[in-house]
Amino acid sequence: MNNTRFDYSPIIDRKPFKLPNNARVALWVIPNIEHFHIDRPSTSIVPVTVGLVPDILNYSWRDYGVRVGIWRLMEIMEKYGVRGTVALNSEVCEHYPRIIEEGNKLGWEWMGHGQTNSRFMANMTEEEERIVIKDVISTIERSTGVRPKGWLSPALTETFNTPDLLAEEGIEYVANWVNDEQPYPLKVRKNSLISVPYSIEINDIPAFLDLGRTGEEFYQMMVDTFDVLYEEGGNSPRVMAISLHPFLISHPHRSKYLEKALNHITSHKDVWITTGAEISDHYKRNYLTMESLIKS
Repeated sequence: MNNTRFDYSPIIDRKPFKLPNNARVALWVIPNIEHFHIDRPSTSIVPVTVGLVPDILNYSWRDYGVRVGIWRLMEIMEKYGVRGTVALNSEVCEHYPRIIEEGNKLGWEWMGHGQTNSRFMANMTEEEERIVIKDVISTIERSTGVRPKGWLSPALTETFNTPDLLAEEGIEYVANWVNDEQPYPLKVRKNSLISVPYSIEINDIPAFLDLGRTGEEFYQMMVDTFDVLYEEGGNSPRVMAISLHPFLISHPHRSKYLEKALNHITSHKDVWITTGAEISDHYKRNYLTMESLIKS
């Protein structure tokens, strides 16, 4: 079957896309703050114990993120004026409210990220998925004081119903589709839904766990990506996402290289340091209405 969520749109043929204040690059940084169940496997650093219940080695390695890693990450990002757009498991609200408290102080944005990264969105019935999405949105709103505008599924998983259900519940943008460097609209049954560029490459899980990159090599990946986008952004502005997990990037031998990368990026002019919702709002305000008028 063919994909029907969006039309093919080669970037060289698009109408001019501009960012606020004529920025070349919009940078958003996405800390994935997650809760894991001790009796289920998930992201792991050592495969030999994955089949054990409980898998203390990998569970406690992940637990480092909410106990230590997130606080180091917050400090680094605040130093360079970077607000996080948190991909938030709603179960974090119950188990780690101190993170919510501090994130609100920093002015971070919260977007839905399922209930737990111990359960993916795939293979749910439509009704099961609708219940999960409603629960995630209401839990985050109750805990943070703000209804989330954005969504990133655990492991970027979806059913064929996910975009429709998200839009019906008032979600305005989704980051699951990693196929572009500019926002674009998805086709949904009701309301509207924007795809905001996310990255599975400038992402610490594939970089460190799948590709075996060092912190220094990940730094070079971030800097090289930014430099190319910044050069191209003089003619066609781009969105750069840095996707992070506190149980990975925040270990001392890696965090120093994230700091170096943010220092490099924020030292340039014409860079919009922003959030997912601000990117989505800008696109909807300036481009979605225009496209709707053209189609009508």
